Amino acid sequence: MILTAHQPVYLPWLGLFHKIALADLFVSFNQVQYQPKDWNNRNRVKTATGPVWLSVPVKKSGYLDKTIADIEIDNTTPWARKHWKTLQLLYQRAPHFARYADFFENVYLKREWRTLVELNEFMLAWFVAELGVKVPIHSAADYRFEGVKSDLVCDMCVQLGASLYIFGAQGRDYADVAAFRAKQVEPVFQNYRHPAYPQRYGEFVPHLSVVDLMFNCGPASLDILMSGNVTKVELVESLKKRV
Repeated sequence: MILTAHQPVYLPWLGLFHKIALADLFVSFNQVQYQPKDWNNRNRVKTATGPVWLSVPVKKSGYLDKTIADIEIDNTTPWARKHWKTLQLLYQRAPHFARYADFFENVYLKREWRTLVELNEFMLAWFVAELGVKVPIHSAADYRFEGVKSDLVCDMCVQLGASLYIFGAQGRDYADVAAFRAKQVEPVFQNYRHPAYPQRYGEFVPHLSVVDLMFNCGPASLDILMSGNVTKVELVESLKKRV
């Protein structure tokens, strides 16, 4: 079984969906410590003058000692309405904005979110389904994984019966490869090659939220984000050669 995981992030970038598409199971790693000024509560979209951040405000009290699952959204500011207006302003003339507009209007105007995880996981499930990535999503909160960093990931693999685990590129900095292999788990490190695609506002800008791709390219989004990158079939074949 091929497993991967990631912290729940806001409006994720393309590489996350490539990683999920390679797996048999994805775990939302919502029990790790919250990282301010990371991707947990923000991401970028494109304007005529370059990328800008969309950031979800969070309650600051004690947040440096909390897990992501415990981070509450600061709803004293009209952040949701602002995010929706920004998306409308930037993308309403994009070819596929109308296809997805109802979902985002519902998220930002018709619902209120208490925690960051509720918002991020709700949107992730929709993104995965809308892109056509048929991979189940589990929550780390439903398990009792033990350890920190590499050991935590390894314990998750053992508990869930994974034979291969897909790290992001930064996993090379902390993964104990020998420990994984001792547990009969093969670690793989993603090397995502960002594709270019038709985009509004001039010269192409990579590493934006997936919404930029979807509003511009619609049903072709999955094929585009997978293009030039390893496929699941190729990943499985490479694993067979290592055994």
